[in-house]
Amino acid sequence: MSSNNFAGKIGAILATAGSAVGLGNVWRFPTETGTHGGAAFLLIYIGFMLLLAAPIMIAELAIGRHGQRDVLYAFKKMNGGRGHWAFMGYLPVVAGILVLSYYAVVAGWTLEYAFRALTNDFFNKTQATFQQDFTTFIADPLRPLFWIFLILALTFGIVALGIQRGIERGAKIMMPILFIFLIVLVVCSLSLPNASRGITFLLNPDFSKVTPHTILSAMGQSFFTLSVGICCLCTYACYFRKDVNLFKDGLTVAIIDTAVAIMSGLVIFPAVYSVPGLTADAGPALVFITLPNVFQYVFGNMPVVAYCASLIFYMLLVMAALTSSISMLEMSSAFFHKEKGMSRPMAALVMSIICMILSIACSLSFGIWNEITILGLGFFDLFDTVVAKILMPIGGFLICIYLGWSVKGDVVFNEVTNNHTLHQPLYPVFMFVIRYFAPTCIFLIFLSGLGILKI
Repeated sequence: MSSNNFAGKIGAILATAGSAVGLGNVWRFPTETGTHGGAAFLLIYIGFMLLLAAPIMIAELAIGRHGQRDVLYAFKKMNGGRGHWAFMGYLPVVAGILVLSYYAVVAGWTLEYAFRALTNDFFNKTQATFQQDFTTFIADPLRPLFWIFLILALTFGIVALGIQRGIERGAKIMMPILFIFLIVLVVCSLSLPNASRGITFLLNPDFSKVTPHTILSAMGQSFFTLSVGICCLCTYACYFRKDVNLFKDGLTVAIIDTAVAIMSGLVIFPAVYSVPGLTADAGPALVFITLPNVFQYVFGNMPVVAYCASLIFYMLLVMAALTSSISMLEMSSAFFHKEKGMSRPMAALVMSIICMILSIACSLSFGIWNEITILGLGFFDLFDTVVAKILMPIGGFLICIYLGWSVKGDVVFNEVTNNHTLHQPLYPVFMFVIRYFAPTCIFLIFLSGLGILKI
C-alpha cells in the first residue's frame, strides 16, 4: 500500500471523522441547541444530518477517491478529463487558508485555557473575574500570538510527516483520547445535583417551540458541522483505498460527529443547569467564561476534582481543535504538493507561514486593530463570514450540481458500488438528494446566511 494513502479503513475513518469533529461540536452545537430550545432542535438536526449533510459528504468522498491524487485532478478525472469544473480544485486552497487563519485563533485560546487549567489559574475566581480575564487576554497583542504559533507548529509537524506517519497516526491517537475525555466529563456532569434538568432540556423535545427559524438553523448546523462544501472531505478521500465502502464509512463518520456533539451537550447542559443564574444559550462565552466558573462553583469543596475536570475539558478542546486544523492545512498543502511539485514539508511550511500572517490579523482584530474593518467586519469575522456564509454553501451547491448533473450516471454508480462489488440499495435516494433536495436546502441556507431570507 502506497504511503500516499491511508494504510487501513480504521485510520481513514478516524482521520476523516477528526476533520469533521472540531470546536463546532463542543462550542457551536451546544450554543445552537441552547438558543433554539434543546431536544426538538436536536431531532431536526439529526434528520438533516441524515438527509442533507451525509449525502453531500458521500458525494465529496466519491469525487476524491475517484481521483486518487488531489481535488483539482479529481474533478477533471470524474468528468471524463474535461476541465470545465477544474476551478473547484482551487476551492480547498482558498478555504483551507481562510478557515485555518481564524480557526487557529480560537484553537490558540483553547491552549491558553488548557495551560491555565494546568497551572490551577481558575481556583477561587468569580464569574466577573473570568469575564475580565478573557476580555483582557484576547485583546492582548502578543500572548495569543504565542499560542497561535504553537497550534500551527503542531499542525505543520503532523501534516509534514505525511498521510500514514502524520495524519493517520495522529488521528489514531487523538480521536480515542478525545472520546475518553468526553466520557469522563459526561460521567462527571451527569453526577451533578441538577443534571436531570439539563438532560431533559437536551433529550425531551418540546415541538411547540419549533419555528421556521429553528428548522433553518438545524439545517445549517448539520451542513456546517461536517465541513461539507469546501472539499475538505474530498481532499482526505483522495487517500482512500479503493475497497472503502463510501456509504457505510461516510455514515460512520456522520455518526461519530453527531455522537461527539450530543456528548458535548451532555457535558455542558447539566453543568449549566447546576449553577444558579446561568442559561443554556450563553453563546461562545460558554466555553471560556461560563464553564470555568461552573467547575469552580460545582466542585468548589473538591478542589482536586475541579482541577481535573477543568484540565480534561480544555485538553478535550485542544484535541478537537488540532484534529480539524490538520485537515485544514492538508487542504491547501495537498494542492501545492501534488499539482506544483513542492515537497510535502515545504508545501505545509509555506501554507503555515501564510496562515500565521493572516492569523495575526485575525487575532489583533480583537485588540489594537479592532477599528480596522472591511465591509464593517474585522478580519476574524470577515474570514468566518466568507467561509461559512459564502464558500461553504456555494461549494456544496456546486458539488451537488457537478455530481448530480455533470458526471455521467454510470461513473457515479461504479464509484459508490466499488465497480458493482457492493450492493447499495439507497443509491436512488442518494441521487435524488444530490440532484434535488440538497441544492434546494443549500440555496435556502445561503439566502439565510446573507440575510436575504428572513424567517
